[in-house]
This record gives sequence, C-alpha cells and structure tokens, in this order.
Amino acid sequence: MSLFAGILAEPQRACHLPGGDRIFQRIFTRLGCQGRPPAFVVELYPYANLAHTMRLRDGVARVRISDILRDAPLPVVEAAAAILLAQMYRRRVPSELRDVYRQFALAHSTRRHIARVRRKRARRIEHRPGGASHDLAPMFEALNQEYFGGRLPQPRLGWSKRAWTSQFGCFDPSLNQIVMNRRLDSSEVPSFAVELILYHEMLHVKHPLRAAACGLQAHSPEFRAEEKRFREYARARKFLEHFR
Repeated sequence: MSLFAGILAEPQRACHLPGGDRIFQRIFTRLGCQGRPPAFVVELYPYANLAHTMRLRDGVARVRISDILRDAPLPVVEAAAAILLAQMYRRRVPSELRDVYRQFALAHSTRRHIARVRRKRARRIEHRPGGASHDLAPMFEALNQEYFGGRLPQPRLGWSKRAWTSQFGCFDPSLNQIVMNRRLDSSEVPSFAVELILYHEMLHVKHPLRAAACGLQAHSPEFRAEEKRFREYARARKFLEHFR
C-alpha cells in the first residue's frame, strides 16, 4: 500500500525509526483492525516526496515512512500510520488524525521542505524535446502563443525513459520540467492528442497547486475551463480515451 509514489535519483538508504513498531501497534488497536497485529518493521526512507509504503508478508509488515517526517510531531507520524493501516485493513481514519496529517502536508514549511528534497533526489531530465515522431519545442511555442500570449516561461521539456501506464504527462515544479509519456511519441498518435497533453501540463505551470477543502487542488475550476479552450479538445480526449 502506498500514499504517494516516490522516485529516487540517489542511492537508497534507510534507517530505523525508533519506537515506530509501538506506534503502529497502538494505531492498529485504535483503528480496530481485525486479526493479530503483524510484527512491524518501520524505517525512515529517503523518498523524493511525502511518500509512505507498507508491505505485509508472512506476518511481518515492512513500513517505509518518508524521512521528511523525521522531525515531525508524534501525532503526524501516528496519522501517517493510521492512513497506511486504514488502506491495508479497510478501516476508517479518525477525522482528527486525518486533519493532523492534512495540516502538516499543506503547511508552507512542509511544501518548501518537499521542494528542496525533490530538487536533490528526484530525476532531472535532459532538455530533449525532440522525439522520434513528435517535437515538443515547436508545439510548446505554438501553444504558448495561441493560449498564453507567449508569456508562459518554458520549462525543461523531454520524454520519459520508459512508457508509463498511469499518466500521459507530468509537470514537476520543483525541477521545472515537463515530462511526456514516451507512449505518445508514435506516428500512430496524432499531433493534436500530444498537444492536448502538453497544453494540460502547461496549464499546471500557470496554475500551481493550491490548498482546498479536500487537500491540494491541482485542477481548479479555472484550470478545467481553460483546458476546454483547446481547439480540438473533444477530438483529442476521444482519441486518448481509446488509446489507454
């Protein structure tokens, strides 16, 4: 089970979280999880973001908590434990713990910390917009002129090393880069479909993440309204839905 995906660019190193096993045992009981509690092995792990994972096998739960929580207050670590355990055992996270974690995750100090960590650990692509079938550079310039008045600063552009299965593109503000799924770099994919995904990521440059009632909001109403301005929005969406 995982909360977020962490991508490491540096060698993986982990260290034991003192008292982590007792925290998870306590939260296991608090949530009313069924069955005997597993033996918890809890580590602080150098993920590239606020990521936490838990794997259960042969009665042992191996937990990796992002080392971004190294100096976090105890209630925040308890809240992270509750979220992981609730995912694993299909329990409800107490609202007070969910609120504690949300407040920590959305705090400006935490977001700045995550940005610093990502600049150090996340993979920085080379600026190579030209692919086998599609070149992102002229696409970006044309979209910038048509929809942003030429005022949008160009981030680093490139293609993923491997084909992704879960997303078509990604804008990373910490690294100031747009990475496009290599699956799209094909003669079978029309340019208007690639342009829609690039335009979507360009909108992320214009509309940064912001706090909302449910957490961080990536796609505000303003974002969605602008996205639908794309000249071949319906046609591109239809193609991409079948392309998945």
